[in-house]
Amino acid sequence: MLITKDFHDVPTKLAVDGKSIRMFVISPKVPGYPQAKFPGVVVFSEIYQVTGPVERFAGQIASHGYVVACPSSFHEFEGPEPIPYDVEGTDRGNKYKIEKEVAAYDEDATLAVDLLASLPNCNGRIAATGMCLGGHLAFRAAFDPRVLSAVCFFATDIHSATLGKGGDDSLKRVRAGELTGKGELVMIFGKQDTHVPRAGRDVIRQTLEDASVPVSFLEVQAQHAFIRDESSKGRWDAALTRSLFSFMIEVFERTVGRDLGPKVEGSTRVEHVC
Repeated sequence: MLITKDFHDVPTKLAVDGKSIRMFVISPKVPGYPQAKFPGVVVFSEIYQVTGPVERFAGQIASHGYVVACPSSFHEFEGPEPIPYDVEGTDRGNKYKIEKEVAAYDEDATLAVDLLASLPNCNGRIAATGMCLGGHLAFRAAFDPRVLSAVCFFATDIHSATLGKGGDDSLKRVRAGELTGKGELVMIFGKQDTHVPRAGRDVIRQTLEDASVPVSFLEVQAQHAFIRDESSKGRWDAALTRSLFSFMIEVFERTVGRDLGPKVEGSTRVEHVC
């Protein structure tokens, strides 16, 4: 599908001086059908805000028939422009990541879902995805009952509970049952990712499974940032990215791409008759 690009500056309550957050919106366009409605997806970025690779990733999702919103995560500290993929930019992004309040991250996610639900071309069925920092933010977005599925690429800081100022409560909320019986979750990690070592991945997987969260847990032969097609320091794996992108789209098509009506409890088992 063809796509269009726009942005909305949305007021916040928790940011200093009430600063707004810029939401970049990429929408599918079907010529001749101006009233078409599509599901929505929130795409959360890495610590560099909405860069070229993030925008291209979001654009591909939109071209499959989804209205995509990309929040500028560090609006409390600077404008919506992308942070450079260099040493200074990395240090700046990492500094912001731990200085921002977790409640402010959560407000951003809520505002992104609110925005999508309010758009005339969105049908209100919402999913989320993201990479690195954004993978963790997509994970937390899944606590919102309006988010029906979340695909998290190499989500950082979940295992260590170190997101934001003072740390986060993501796994604590999972243990409390806040994801149990809700939407579908997909966790994707590279086995050579030094940001989330094996022990950390094991903690995440066990916590999700112990809480009976409907999760697919994928560990692939890749490093951190393997889906970034620019300044990836030799880690970009285009073929693997294409394969996992298709996996993600299948999840979105199944969970938000169609309105299946109310879920009937106890109907998830599929019986095979030979």
